[in-house]
Amino acid sequence: MTIFCQGYRVHAALADDERIAWIRADRWLETARASAALAKLQDLLSYPQRDRMPCLLLYGDTGMGKTKIIRKFLRDHPAKFDSGTGVTTMPVVAMQMPAEPLERDVYGELLNALGAPGPTNDSSYRLKEVCRSLLRWMSARMLVIDEIHAMLAGSFRQQRIFLNVIRFLANDLKIPLICAGTDLARQALLTDPQLAERFEAFHLPRWSDDRHFGQLLSSLGSILPLRRPSELATAAIRRRVLEMTDGVTMRIFRLIETVAVEAIRDGSERIDEGSFTSDGLVLPLVAMTLEAERQLQRRIMR
Repeated sequence: MTIFCQGYRVHAALADDERIAWIRADRWLETARASAALAKLQDLLSYPQRDRMPCLLLYGDTGMGKTKIIRKFLRDHPAKFDSGTGVTTMPVVAMQMPAEPLERDVYGELLNALGAPGPTNDSSYRLKEVCRSLLRWMSARMLVIDEIHAMLAGSFRQQRIFLNVIRFLANDLKIPLICAGTDLARQALLTDPQLAERFEAFHLPRWSDDRHFGQLLSSLGSILPLRRPSELATAAIRRRVLEMTDGVTMRIFRLIETVAVEAIRDGSERIDEGSFTSDGLVLPLVAMTLEAERQLQRRIMR
């Protein structure tokens, strides 16, 4: 993972409020594991049709970037409207798992993903037929279901029905099925041997103190619009960040965002080891909780 800082230097000359807004803006930052996940998705998208299409489970703890990867893949493969034929093609269809694994709700979410919300009073059979027709009409080549661990909110019978629904769609359309969720989703899919046979598992592990984590922090440091160089890749800061975030990607980004904004506001214009212990620093809730727990444990040990 390499990010060249030259293209970001211009942002350091902006006014403070503009730089803070830039830091807080949502953006994609490439990592080795995310690149590997995207490459796997691309490989499945180009897979030739056959009776039993391969499927993929993208899983990891909450905050590890599963949804970010899916959204990046969607941006790379957007829907396209052909003004000549009046037809929209959608190679990748991504839906969110409904709050409960009810068959009607699953088809309703799928219709929303296709941009064609159907009438709520239609039968499940009718909704299924509309989904099948639209997916074929729009040349769908991959179906993605995010937050699939939400299926566990339903009864055992509802979970079985949901698994039957997604197996039917994969069989009927002959397209790869991508499910994203936590480790609970992996355990749920394993309860259906026929479906589990088709799934490969791609794990997004928490960060540990290795060269990849050092590269991540270096890349973050290189794009921040601060006016002095930061020391994000030192051993002390790596350990500190991991202690405060437990290696969860979203927590890491929020923590760096927080200390970077504070560096602008207090005029230090850089991040160093002291940035993470400043008295005026207001940390994200999870980082505060983890740190408070560790401080309590240290006091008990004394």
